[in-house]
Amino acid sequence: MEVLKIATAGSVDDGKSTLIGRILYDTKSLTTDKLEAIEKTSKQRGYDYLDFSLATDGLVAEREQGITIDVAHIYFSTKKKSYIIADTPGHVEYTRNMVTGASTSQASIILIDARKGVIEQTNRHFFINNLLRIKDVVVAINKMDLVDYSEEVYNKIKADFEELMSKRDYQDQKITFIPVSALKGDNVVNRSDKMPWYEGEALLEHLEAIDKADIFNVGTPRFPVQYVIRPKTEDFHDFRGYAGKVYGGNLSVGDDIIVLPSKTRSKIKDIYFYDEKFETASRRSSVTITLENDINVSRGDMIVKEGDLPKIDKQFTANVCWMDATQLTPGTKYVVQHGVNKVLAKVDRINHKINPDYSGIEKDVTGLNVNDIASVTFKLNKPIFYDQFKNHRTNGSFILIDSQNNNTVGAGFIQ
Repeated sequence: MEVLKIATAGSVDDGKSTLIGRILYDTKSLTTDKLEAIEKTSKQRGYDYLDFSLATDGLVAEREQGITIDVAHIYFSTKKKSYIIADTPGHVEYTRNMVTGASTSQASIILIDARKGVIEQTNRHFFINNLLRIKDVVVAINKMDLVDYSEEVYNKIKADFEELMSKRDYQDQKITFIPVSALKGDNVVNRSDKMPWYEGEALLEHLEAIDKADIFNVGTPRFPVQYVIRPKTEDFHDFRGYAGKVYGGNLSVGDDIIVLPSKTRSKIKDIYFYDEKFETASRRSSVTITLENDINVSRGDMIVKEGDLPKIDKQFTANVCWMDATQLTPGTKYVVQHGVNKVLAKVDRINHKINPDYSGIEKDVTGLNVNDIASVTFKLNKPIFYDQFKNHRTNGSFILIDSQNNNTVGAGFIQ
């Protein structure tokens, strides 16, 4: 079944966790014991409604404070699709959590409180979706029940958000506006008769209709080798296959290829998925490839089409979201994990800090603090083969690892 991963973003009390809980409830995805616990806790708190946020907020501090702190992944399925929702916090101090949740998502839901409209945090949430090149974004204008389901309020918020959209540098996004009430269930799973002026789809209807081909960025094919398969059995004594996942585009039997970093040339002989043979490996499929001639290919190498090479260099500039309490400063060394490759890198310079509320950049920055986003130039101890993130999400992204404690301290998007 097709899997769609969705990132959510919203400010404090916008009703993000309630919206997710409502989806789970209306799609009958909550277990009996979970539903009973929600009913019991809601009653204890004196609510005359079910507090669906209890379905997602798993940490004690989250339940006590009524806020989302850490990224939670929620799973549910319909007859058409399986869904993974990355429930990310909306606070400015949890920007790193938002980036983490959105970095592997194909679609996004940005919640706006109908009473508050577009606020500074909305700018931040949209900026991160823009930074991470998420192609399908739903702007869910929530709590419409608290503004009497007003079309005027909806249109005002939509106009304000469209003004924000004019500031983005990624124009390949589909933005859909949906007025909802997560608490009452209006336009969440089923269309509401309380907003006859709205003629669009309910939220889940929109998610069900998303075409998988439209949400993955189409780029050039990249096949990072994750494992070399040598069975050495009686039947497959001389078999040598290269297992991995195809990103960006398709690879087919007969394609002329180059193996990086050695730049050795060959041709694709066979494409296997377990014991089946295929003529073409479509993007995002996990396969095993064999080559016409016996050449040296190792884990971490990359197979690309001839005449379609990525950039091979010992330095690059990237937008970095800093996630650690210790500052990033020029001259500091980190391990860059780019796909399956790990290389040692030194921070050459911080070019400028980017304000994620679209208020511009800050120059003459001497260090990055937790949740800062900045343009940073790195020098590496050996070349890597990369693409710009805007052209290839997978081959243009990396993480930074502190070699002293092995913590992930940053996420980067190559420019």
